[in-house]
Amino acid sequence: MTIKLYCFGESGNAYKAALALELSGLDWEPVKVDFFGGETRSPEYRKDINEMGEAPVMIDGDIKLTQSGVIQQYVSEKSGKFGGKDATEAREVLRWVLWDNHKLSSGAGMTRFLMNFLPEDKRPAEVIAFHQARLKAAYQVLNDHLSGRDWIVGDGLTNADISCCGYLYYPEPFGFVRADWPHIDAWLTRLSETPGWKAPYDLMPGSPADHT
Repeated sequence: MTIKLYCFGESGNAYKAALALELSGLDWEPVKVDFFGGETRSPEYRKDINEMGEAPVMIDGDIKLTQSGVIQQYVSEKSGKFGGKDATEAREVLRWVLWDNHKLSSGAGMTRFLMNFLPEDKRPAEVIAFHQARLKAAYQVLNDHLSGRDWIVGDGLTNADISCCGYLYYPEPFGFVRADWPHIDAWLTRLSETPGWKAPYDLMPGSPADHT
């Protein structure tokens, strides 16, 4: 049975789930969510798809999961990939997924939205500057960690990498310049050379061009 992933191209959190599915080799297909048209805020979506009013949502037969990190974990359980080679690595993978969700993706997603998806006259400069300062600290943590290593955990690609890269491949400006962070830059290049890798707008339906 084909796994369905409710997602949209502009979402870095959806990208984490989609990339995990794509690289795992599992049979899956995207279902476009019209986020900018208000679909996730509709009563129907909250009743039938996700009570939290968010994407991504994964449906595999009778199993329905939300939150990208949970979906990534399910992909690991089903495919045997990306979860770490033992219990110690699995805990370390989870540590980085949680760090990313709190320190990196949350700020990157918010900043990118404020800078690119709001009308120019409604972009709050002080809020954007605040988030960019916090993000700079997160980039420093990740860049330092990647010094002298190929992957965030262990000697291969894991959900830690798939989670932390979620917003860093997007072309829209939000204050992240790869050249400023050489270890992150090398890691992103390495990850994008993984067989089957696709950029967000190539992997999921929807792009900013749909609502400009």
